[in-house]
Amino acid sequence: MGKKSLKAVLALLIAIGIVLAGCSKKEDEKSEDTAKGKGSDKGNVTLKVGAAAVPHAEILEHIKPELKKEGVDLDIVVLDSEGELNPALHEKEIDANFFQHVPYLESVAAEKGYDFEPFTKVHVEPIGVYSEKVKTLDELKEGAKIGIPNNPSNEYRALILLEKNGLIKLKDGLKNYEATPRDIAENPKKLEFVESEPPTLARALPDVDAAVINTNVVLEAGIDPESALVREDSDSPYANIIVVRKGDSSREELKKLDKALTSESVKKFIKEKYGSAVVPAF
Repeated sequence: MGKKSLKAVLALLIAIGIVLAGCSKKEDEKSEDTAKGKGSDKGNVTLKVGAAAVPHAEILEHIKPELKKEGVDLDIVVLDSEGELNPALHEKEIDANFFQHVPYLESVAAEKGYDFEPFTKVHVEPIGVYSEKVKTLDELKEGAKIGIPNNPSNEYRALILLEKNGLIKLKDGLKNYEATPRDIAENPKKLEFVESEPPTLARALPDVDAAVINTNVVLEAGIDPESALVREDSDSPYANIIVVRKGDSSREELKKLDKALTSESVKKFIKEKYGSAVVPAF
């Protein structure tokens, strides 16, 4: 092989090496972007939403295909405890969360200093009184044990439900959706209140005479929501919402999430899947 031919071969090999290196770099960059959640090979944006398992994550699963068409890959994050969802949003591990109502958000944000804002009102889960020992509230005997949620807003909500059904009377002038058994002014049956974490109340039913339980906990426990002795009215102010960090509500992918969650398709899905246990709030 002549010198000219050898030089030509070397030049060709160098050129091929440069092209291959460039392709490899592009693939590495693409993989890195995907790992960081910046997008997929179709250019979709990944949106991470932390949610309670039922019904929140199930509702989000329903809108996944629609969001994908709109250029958003919805990544639903269900953590071991709902109590981890606000810290995860605060630490920017997720883009939004879906498990709480405004009174709960306000009480937790004031305590923890979270800079969050409500974004989309989706549904109401009417809280109810459940029992394995009695079939009506009238059957509750003096000194009966009643399980109630121990976080401020849901505890107030539970006590209000019991007040509306004639079991107790709360003090006048209570504000900020907060009350505990210490705020009970009248308790004719001398009911004993057992304050527990909301997710444990369904498991505690055999140990109490009745318990006021959130519907998502009831659904997760496989309890029939229709078995509630009494339940909140459908006009409850405790609508479950999408929550975002303050200033993020203008993000295009969150606007698309808002639109998908308040569609007729979601309204139909909620009514058909959950009946009276979950009520659309839009």
